[in-house]
Amino acid sequence: MTIRGLLINRYNLIIISLTCSVLLILILRFSKFSYAGLSVPNMLNVHLVPHTHDDVGWLKTVDQYFYGGRNDIQHAGVQYILDSVVGQLLQNPERRFIYVETAFFYRWWKNQPPSMQKAVRQLVDQGRLEFVNGGWCMSDEATTHYSAVIDQMTLGLRFLNDTFGPCGRPRVAWHIDPFGHAREHASMFAQMGYDGFFFGRLDYQDRTNRIRTLEQELLWRASESLEPPYADLFTGILPNGYNPPKGFCWDQSCDDAPIMDDPDLEDYNVDDVVQRFAAAANSQAMAYKTKHIIMTMGSDFQYENANLWYKNLDKLIRYVNTRQANGSQINVLYSTPSCYLQELHRANLTWTLKTDDFFPYADDAHNFWTGYFTSRPALKRYERVSNGRLQTCNQLEVLGGPSSRKGPFGAGDSETLREAMAVAQHHDAVSGTEKQHVANDYARRLANGWQHCQVVVSNSLAALSGSSAGRIYCDNLNVSACPLTEASKKVTDIHAHSCTHARPHRWHARTHKQKQIHNPIHKETKDRGYAVNELVFQAQAPPLGYSTYSVSVLQNGPPSASVKSGPPAAIQNKFVRATFDPATGLLDSLTNLETQQTIRLTQNFYWYNASDGKSSISDQASGAYIFRPNSSSPFIISCTAETESIQLQEVRQQFGPWVSQVIRLHSNSKALEMEWTVGPVPIADGLGKEVITRLDSSIASSGVFYTDSNGREVLRRKKDFRPTWDLRQTEPVAGNYYPINSRAYIKDDKDQLTVVTDRSQGGSSIHDGSLEIMLHRRLLHDDWRGVGEPLNEMSGVFPLGLVVRGRLLLSLTPPALAADAHRPLAQENVLQPLLSFTEGGPPPGSLLEFSGLQAALPPAVHLLTLSQWGQDSLLIRLEHQFQTKESKEHSVPFTVNLQVYTQYTHICTWEPLGTHIHTLFPSQSIINLFMVYLIGKDSVRRPTDNSYPMQGS
Repeated sequence: MTIRGLLINRYNLIIISLTCSVLLILILRFSKFSYAGLSVPNMLNVHLVPHTHDDVGWLKTVDQYFYGGRNDIQHAGVQYILDSVVGQLLQNPERRFIYVETAFFYRWWKNQPPSMQKAVRQLVDQGRLEFVNGGWCMSDEATTHYSAVIDQMTLGLRFLNDTFGPCGRPRVAWHIDPFGHAREHASMFAQMGYDGFFFGRLDYQDRTNRIRTLEQELLWRASESLEPPYADLFTGILPNGYNPPKGFCWDQSCDDAPIMDDPDLEDYNVDDVVQRFAAAANSQAMAYKTKHIIMTMGSDFQYENANLWYKNLDKLIRYVNTRQANGSQINVLYSTPSCYLQELHRANLTWTLKTDDFFPYADDAHNFWTGYFTSRPALKRYERVSNGRLQTCNQLEVLGGPSSRKGPFGAGDSETLREAMAVAQHHDAVSGTEKQHVANDYARRLANGWQHCQVVVSNSLAALSGSSAGRIYCDNLNVSACPLTEASKKVTDIHAHSCTHARPHRWHARTHKQKQIHNPIHKETKDRGYAVNELVFQAQAPPLGYSTYSVSVLQNGPPSASVKSGPPAAIQNKFVRATFDPATGLLDSLTNLETQQTIRLTQNFYWYNASDGKSSISDQASGAYIFRPNSSSPFIISCTAETESIQLQEVRQQFGPWVSQVIRLHSNSKALEMEWTVGPVPIADGLGKEVITRLDSSIASSGVFYTDSNGREVLRRKKDFRPTWDLRQTEPVAGNYYPINSRAYIKDDKDQLTVVTDRSQGGSSIHDGSLEIMLHRRLLHDDWRGVGEPLNEMSGVFPLGLVVRGRLLLSLTPPALAADAHRPLAQENVLQPLLSFTEGGPPPGSLLEFSGLQAALPPAVHLLTLSQWGQDSLLIRLEHQFQTKESKEHSVPFTVNLQVYTQYTHICTWEPLGTHIHTLFPSQSIINLFMVYLIGKDSVRRPTDNSYPMQGS
């Protein structure tokens, strides 16, 4: 069967108007359990929202938080919180509670007897226990990639849907703790079908302004590419972060007095409590527009003894509402964010419009939370690599069929890595703001998940290739270590898997040998690890498939590649030329040979001296969260670089004992590669250091630069400026830093210099024509935001301090053509091909090349997801990866033809981008096709002819 006629709008993530779908859901949910009688017209209605904020790792590991272990670090046990809350909800039908972190709830739920599960289902059906957000975790918004966020949200929401049905489906996104808020997150939430979004942290100047103008509730238009209302989301800023008003915390961790309501007692305090609460409510109401306000009654890991909270909340509601008989205009009720949002909709007001984001975040004049954009750079890279491995695992699990999960290499699964990746998206995980032992635990989970996926990959490749030869995955190629290729004297079979790309993909494969290799492979000398030589050759794999390369070790190969001391005048290929200053050994200029444009371009490494908190201006120190340099001028590491060049178009630069770089220009590449190595950062001088690389160019950028949002749309930034308020800049460097998830650029009318990163990092343009990116941080003081230890990473592998290696890709183009280069470049950098190795040559009759697609996708279309959804169903997501108006050639609708290749029922989430689907996969048959939300749930009504016409954008 051929499916035709799916028109997908440009750069969209859903398939139908969210407004219509959400309205239907609201009608169904509200009719099931109405809260209309609990609020009182013409009174100030105070919505009390009992909640707990349970970090999926921070000061303790995920397991320690769930079970209540290591209470010497922090007293917290999530299983006891859920036990206690459910018990208290069952005692009083008026009580409410909201819960967020599905990773914890899933664990708790598995351990409950059927009777308790039945009781909890009733609480959910009645709206007394409400899930908000619903992802596996509450993800970070600065350092996460959109594809990983979608996966973790899907994992959590699918569990809730499968377990509780429509009543378990969250209607409100709830990000009360992340340290700044990304526009792309709001866009994704809108496209997932959420009705609203609430968060707690907001820049202190922004909050002051919004309180004055009554704009703490707003409409966030979260995409320039989607026509309203596809990415419109009502957004509310909570009044107290996510804590209760001062004086009204009744958890066992709090010191506030309980409500003592026996008039015979000397400490009777009902009148005092009611008066203080009325004052707090009236004060809060002055900062909001409607007769409804929300109060978050809870905080970190609270409600372990829920009786303390509920007993006092019951009294508070009763005694405040009793005063209405004496003329009080305050009405207090148990509520949830969705009920509060319902009342705001009923108010039928006009809300202010916001189109930018909420970065950077500062809680005071010298306290900018911009350091975590780079904190723990090795973990950030490992998370990004693990995301690519998960996508490869998912796709090969589909392509290899059932034998991929149980085959010649044993039983494997993708779930372990999927859950580890979901946990890693937490706002104290990939953000780098956790204790060291917790960071180690996140990495261990990712490594364990990859071990499970390796079995799936090996089984799948065995099924596809017909060869069950053992496969080795050299996970340490980034440090030139692969025991098999280093020691083998036989033929090594290299399998290059490009399963994450739906187009033919070329890249330069790198592995390492102790012998000389015959052309077309170039030999180089390396002093890292046991490998003497590095093997570099251009590999190509078909779309959604693999290729096999056999490499033989020869006894008498050609002489090694020549190594020359000093910088070359230039390195170039047919697309790019880079010149070097002979006096300094530094980069001097960059030329695009196709467009005949040249810019002056220098690059070097610097470090900011991190504040120790002993300044007369402020006692704020740099730490895991906070970036606060002592000076706006960084220290240069070296004005010159010791250099050597190699015929492979490679220049090696040494800037000192702890900073080096390799600049490469591969034969068919349009981007200049900079592979940097930093560490161990020296601290013997007692100074914490924030290490940056800075590119200084002749581009007239006029204080404007651009950064991506979670790897997707790009936002315009301007130095010392915020679009929605008049900024009073107090930190000229840290206050201009923004998260860079995959790319940043500067431009003028003629030239655009784009830098593509291999992980999330912080960066800025402090000077016109420059881009700086923070690579590494080693700090000696805590920043007093809860972690309780300095960001000083060491281990058994790096006892003197962490050594980090990474890669930047530089592209010079005219602005009108820039997206055509950086969009696919960034996508390829996020989802890199996987290499596996086998000892010996390929067995006779084995399939040396395979493609899972019948035709390649257009350049603008990306296969975001291909994964198993059930025993006989798949989840497929396509996206248009170009932003509106950024490419004359690619920012237009495209047609893709889909034909499914096995006997599967397909649940498809299409990212509307003006695309017709037909003849994509090798054909067998389709049983059924469903159009669903981005998260893979709530299928959209399907026309009888299987066509899905969409209005083009």
